Amino acid sequence: MTTISDHFESASVFEASLPDRPLKVVGVSGSLHEPSKTTVLVESIIAAVGARTPIESQVITLSQLGPSLAGVLQRDGLPDEVEQKLLDIEGADLLVVASPVYRASFTGLFKHLFDFVDQYALVGQPVLLAATGGGERHALIIEHQLRPLFGFFQSLTLPLGVYASTADFDGYRLRNGSVQQRIEQAVGRGLPLVEQAARQRVSDYVSTW
Repeated sequence: MTTISDHFESASVFEASLPDRPLKVVGVSGSLHEPSKTTVLVESIIAAVGARTPIESQVITLSQLGPSLAGVLQRDGLPDEVEQKLLDIEGADLLVVASPVYRASFTGLFKHLFDFVDQYALVGQPVLLAATGGGERHALIIEHQLRPLFGFFQSLTLPLGVYASTADFDGYRLRNGSVQQRIEQAVGRGLPLVEQAARQRVSDYVSTW
């Protein structure tokens, strides 16, 4: 018997209508440390996307980029390196964003980075939300912090996010098991929406109201 889950998680659903070019996938890790469990989670999600369809990918880490933007108040004062990363974020076919839970929310530098993103640049852009934390009780960051942020940008936040707690890691390696299943499910359900968004023109009305 074929279930709804089987339908969405089958790679053929997406591969039947792939664009002619690789998808541009940009990951953003809000962790301020290296090595980072959050960065590992972002990389694992992007790898799951790449296992289903050709991609061009990069991961932007706040641990590296943060010192270049922390004291800047206006976008025109940013270094060229940071400006290019903002353009990469704004031009992505898919964003994979994640932050460790810090004081019940995402990190300050993660928010500061997105404060520089043009208000209408992410309209209709698919975003897969993810987060890491010490325990399961922090999982609501995805629905209560990350989803509203990208709702402001009018982005297409994908239906399923991925949360990973300390128990999902062996050092800085994701364990096999439920967290890997959550990644596969989030990617499998999200990719058909990514493909549709890549083909659909954003309404000028929606983007500026």
